[in-house]
Amino acid sequence: AGRVSVDGRVVRDPEFPTIAGKHRIAVDGRDLDAAPERVYLMLNKPRGLVTTARDEQGRDTVYRCFDGAGLPWIAPVGRLDKASEGLLLFSNDPAWSAYIADPATGPDKTYHVQVDRIPDPALLVALKAGIVDSGEFLRAKSATLLRAGERNAWLEIVLDAGRNRQIRRMLAAQDIGVLRLMRVSIGSLALGELAKGAWRPLTRAEVDAFA
Repeated sequence: AGRVSVDGRVVRDPEFPTIAGKHRIAVDGRDLDAAPERVYLMLNKPRGLVTTARDEQGRDTVYRCFDGAGLPWIAPVGRLDKASEGLLLFSNDPAWSAYIADPATGPDKTYHVQVDRIPDPALLVALKAGIVDSGEFLRAKSATLLRAGERNAWLEIVLDAGRNRQIRRMLAAQDIGVLRLMRVSIGSLALGELAKGAWRPLTRAEVDAFA
């Protein structure tokens, strides 16, 4: 008894008349028509997980990282393919997610990419100039050499309008193989020291940076 209130007053009559949209009905102090709590978080996605809730082939998905967390339903903001790793956002705020995912409004996304050879300056120029693959024009906003070893190197590639497997397709067109591909930042939000497979909620300032 006393769990239900209408417009702030406790109601014990189960047949008490109410009008949807006019009366504020609460149970245990929680409005029945209240919007769900918005959740915004970042995950350091490991390689080997697919970015989907359920996979028809039975492969492990990114949702394994949230087992036991008691989170409401959240959806990935964009994707990282199975072989890629790094920063992946999740939310149950569709407008916020759409803003980030839309190539017209979304922030730049920065990737660190290990390639199977030492690239020459012409490769970096070609990545920025762009290619056409399967009818799509693909280009990097910027491409720089981070460091080089004896047989492979790391590049930093920034995209301002990511397409499906864009970096892999651009490098394949130059006969370059990808050894690792890691997203390290989205706009001003950096992956930082977040451990592989770990996640954390975004701060209010981090959420508002994408508004």
